[in-house]
Amino acid sequence: MAPVLETERLRMRGWSEQDHEAFAALLGDEESARFIGGPCDRHDAWRRMATQMGHWAMRGYGSWVIEEKSTGNWVGYSGLWCPYGWPEPEVMWGLVPAARGRGYATEAAMRARTYAYQDLGWRSAISLIAPENRASQKVAERLGAKREGKFELRGSVADVWRHPANAN
Repeated sequence: MAPVLETERLRMRGWSEQDHEAFAALLGDEESARFIGGPCDRHDAWRRMATQMGHWAMRGYGSWVIEEKSTGNWVGYSGLWCPYGWPEPEVMWGLVPAARGRGYATEAAMRARTYAYQDLGWRSAISLIAPENRASQKVAERLGAKREGKFELRGSVADVWRHPANAN
């Protein structure tokens, strides 16, 4: 269902069963999973991956697996997200530790946002970022997003970062 998107350095493709190992490793690492729902075991990682895949069927958009073009390595995911209870559609990302600090999150999120605005006709998007997640705040800033308030869901509070309207 998910179209393949590319950037200069990244290939963004739909999820497959083969992504479970890498995704489970990401979600099994306490520090990596801290801001993306918390750490979990392989069984819960499978369920979360199925949720990512099912989001495409339910909403017509979702997240992509991110691979480095040069190596084919699985480096994370990014995309469009609006599960039940979300205030509005979100641009989101998560990377393995080895891929951080290289601009991949910004590159992938920008490509996903461009897809949302150009292909899906979105007029607005947000990113929900934990107040203590400085790395993701920096990504949002590089994307031109501005902090505009807070959102609480089931006891967790996140800052709402508004992306520029129709940004490319």
